[in-house]
Amino acid sequence: MHKRIVEITKRITERSKASRSAYLNEVNEMFEEGVYRSTLSCGNLAHSFAGCNTTEKAELSGNMTKNLGLVTAYNDMLSAHRVYENYPEELRGYAQKHNAVLQVAGGVPAMCDGVTQGKDGMELSLFSRDVIALSTSVGLSHNVFDAVLCLGICDKIVPGLMMGCLNYGHLPVVFVPGGPMPSGISNDEKARIRREFAEGKIDRNTLLKGESDSYHSPGTCTFYGTANSNQMLMEIMGMQLPGSSFVNPDTVHRNLLNEKAVEFAAENAKLGLERSISRIINEKSIVNAIIGLLATGGSTNHTIHLIAIAKAAGIIIDWEDMSELSSFIPLITRMYPNGSADVNHFHAAGGMCYVIKTLLDHGLLHEDVMTIMGQGLRKFTKESKIREGKINFENGTDVSLNLNVIRSAEDPFSKDGGIKILKGNIGRSVVKTAAVDPENRIVEAPAIVFHEQSDLITAFKNDELNKDFIAVVPFQGPKQNGMPELHNLTPSLTILQKRGHKVGLITDGRMSGASGKVPAAIHLTPEAIEGGPIAKIRTGDIIRIDCENGTLELFDFNSISKRSPTIIQRKNNTSLGRGLFEMARKTVSTSERGASFILPD
Repeated sequence: MHKRIVEITKRITERSKASRSAYLNEVNEMFEEGVYRSTLSCGNLAHSFAGCNTTEKAELSGNMTKNLGLVTAYNDMLSAHRVYENYPEELRGYAQKHNAVLQVAGGVPAMCDGVTQGKDGMELSLFSRDVIALSTSVGLSHNVFDAVLCLGICDKIVPGLMMGCLNYGHLPVVFVPGGPMPSGISNDEKARIRREFAEGKIDRNTLLKGESDSYHSPGTCTFYGTANSNQMLMEIMGMQLPGSSFVNPDTVHRNLLNEKAVEFAAENAKLGLERSISRIINEKSIVNAIIGLLATGGSTNHTIHLIAIAKAAGIIIDWEDMSELSSFIPLITRMYPNGSADVNHFHAAGGMCYVIKTLLDHGLLHEDVMTIMGQGLRKFTKESKIREGKINFENGTDVSLNLNVIRSAEDPFSKDGGIKILKGNIGRSVVKTAAVDPENRIVEAPAIVFHEQSDLITAFKNDELNKDFIAVVPFQGPKQNGMPELHNLTPSLTILQKRGHKVGLITDGRMSGASGKVPAAIHLTPEAIEGGPIAKIRTGDIIRIDCENGTLELFDFNSISKRSPTIIQRKNNTSLGRGLFEMARKTVSTSERGASFILPD
């Protein structure tokens, strides 16, 4: 093991000693109490399986078999989740084959950030993660299940499911992915179409055709955003089957993997705490998750989500841990928006099996962790093959099959990871450098302050931004408006950079991985509404973003700090359900603490 990984893991373990101990004590108590089925009155028990068939009722009433609870995020508007429509019936059949019963424990909401980008509904996006955690907990609250299967893929859904399930830490949990849609037009072509629309060179019909050719069928979007970063994390933490993340939907391979997931859930239910989620998710697996995020150039959303997931398991991590690991974890993959390949190309080049293998071989992952398949992460260097109509796990490739997409940890695209922490007199923020060319990683320029995404886009269309500048977009943090993603800024800033201007972005909002080639200091804390220095910045102030040295500085700070902060009158923030989240905005923790309104600091 790399010495510094051992040191950082030890530091996290020491820091988390009290909270982790309290969590595990609670888990042990829940396990000792057992599931309610054995203690329910006849009336209660009858309610719990009234919808089952006669055989299932007999098995459950006699405690003869294991009951698997299914938590589903199905809806047919999200392409990634559309594939889950018939899963309950199919998985129920697989459960019967493996001497178990399956019941849908509950459903959780699943919104598509791709639809709400730049719209008011995006202000519910981050908060939906905690709602999903609450909904998961409600679904499992009947306490009649021996194990859990989770159907979820996209941005806030997987973290929310994890947070909810960790509150039932005595139960085994298996995630069942749906797989990506087949590749559409190339990502380079998609990026070109978006740039040309932003520059007014093509009309909306041409843009829509390009977008439809990209997002064209059921399945997960194929770029490496938060959804596919979620899938990477579930594999590298041992929560779903090896090599299962990026197998396309509606294939024999996908169906056989689904059956295997049910088989493992049924078997793990017999093992007590050994393969429970509380034993799989520990300090070492959380460190592995951070390393996976850095090595693959994953979504910056996980600098928030991983903190919340860890906290749900009694583990305390922070941006310093991530930034320190990033200083020596190599970047070994290139997927859009960090490259031109998509996740289908990644999977074909060796995928997660090879990523885990090369990181393990170079001492960059903890191997001694529990997974849904048992002890040891080395099991996840295998890939699934169909043999005689069944899934068989066999050794994966020893080399990358496409060096433009995946490389060995010995010969990476970059010697450090793609995410850094920036610190300075403006505050603390996160920057994703995986796609930022070295010559663009330092920007010193005057600020231009925008209070809405649309203001920047309007200024761009009016040819007011053909110069060096740093866009400052305050009042986008979790307490202000739920911390929406600001993807709509990317095309305009990218075009200006391509024109030769030095541009950057500072915001207390989010960008996911969509900041692309522009240096973007995001998740800034303290946020503007809390009186953070970003609220005092005015157009013309000189700022320096230095991604190489990890600094974020406002020149003439002593003078500027004496200013009164800007106070903006926001538009109506109660429409489209936003009024229901007023308490969430008041109680949410900072972005560096996981931006959660259900997990106290």
